[in-house]
Amino acid sequence: MSTDRRVLVHPDRATLAGSVAARFITKMIDLIEDEGEAHVVLTGGSVGVEVLAAIAHSPARDSLDWSALHVWWGDERWLPRDDDERNETQARRALLDHVSIPDENVHPFPASDDGIELEEAAAAYADELRSFARDGAEHPRFAILFLGVGPDGHIASLFPERPGPLVDDRTVIALDDSPKPPPGRLSLTMPVIRRAERVWLVLAGADKAPALGLALAGANPAEVPAAGAQGTKRTVFFVDQDAATDVPESLTTPPTYWTGAMDQQDWTPSDWTPSTPRR
Repeated sequence: MSTDRRVLVHPDRATLAGSVAARFITKMIDLIEDEGEAHVVLTGGSVGVEVLAAIAHSPARDSLDWSALHVWWGDERWLPRDDDERNETQARRALLDHVSIPDENVHPFPASDDGIELEEAAAAYADELRSFARDGAEHPRFAILFLGVGPDGHIASLFPERPGPLVDDRTVIALDDSPKPPPGRLSLTMPVIRRAERVWLVLAGADKAPALGLALAGANPAEVPAAGAQGTKRTVFFVDQDAATDVPESLTTPPTYWTGAMDQQDWTPSDWTPSTPRR
């Protein structure tokens, strides 16, 4: 597993969303060309949805072969299928309804009106993950796994001081006592997150600054779950200026803005030359 982490600081939320969207499209085009298909994990939250909307509105959107992309979710609220608060519903409205991705390539968590119980839903999603795995794995190889970060440092529905961040014997867990409403939730576990090739954490706002600072300082993942989020190839924190107030200067240089060269395996800080002053 790579220990390399990058923090990319953007002046505001709109720039942040646009930058992540551009990087996502470029990376997916390259991966699909090289590998034939790609699996990604989406996140919810206001910034996560803004990124999806920015992808949908990008002029380059249709350059991506959406038929070769499989979409999953990191967590979900235990609500009826079309509820406005479901991450699936928000993702469909922001992006998936606007692109030509096949229905069979979209893998939402079960819903509360599907006729099964919460624990059964967790087992069903684990089975779905396993059905797309290779080489004896328990889930697909995720090229990109998006995460939001809560002010308390939670990721997906893995909350501080709860059992979730420590579960290592399952790919999916069910919660019936979430500290955030609704109490019922489904979530991928930390081992799944940490086996993704690229973990992209997207966060904005001053209320996220303490959690970001603690995560980068190496806090205990049981207390700050975001500290445990790490990809096997790359881990990137995409943040706005407000969220970056507690980030050490050394971790935000380089870079402020991403270019495609930075995703190459042999890219190093010496390859970067600033074109925009860091704010």
